[in-house]
Amino acid sequence: MKSTRRKHSPDFKAKVAMAAARGDKTISELAAEFKVHPHQIQMWKKVLVENVTALFEKPSSTSETKSEDSEPLYAKIGQLTIERDFLARKLGH
Repeated sequence: MKSTRRKHSPDFKAKVAMAAARGDKTISELAAEFKVHPHQIQMWKKVLVENVTALFEKPSSTSETKSEDSEPLYAKIGQLTIERDFLARKLGH
């Protein structure tokens, strides 16, 4: 019988990584509690520690960049939608 890989949600990964970062329990204890391999917990903890500075970055700078980048894309989508509808009417579809 072939076993399938389990897929964990980001919430679950964050919960386990935070528990590991707190240090209240050993990695082995957490592995038994959450039924996850200890190496996986170490990897999630490493990702948490490496990316924690992103939580304190200014959100306005990233949202401005996203809106500037997406504006031309939305304009192109609108143009293509109009052209498609025009052609559909002309072809009788």
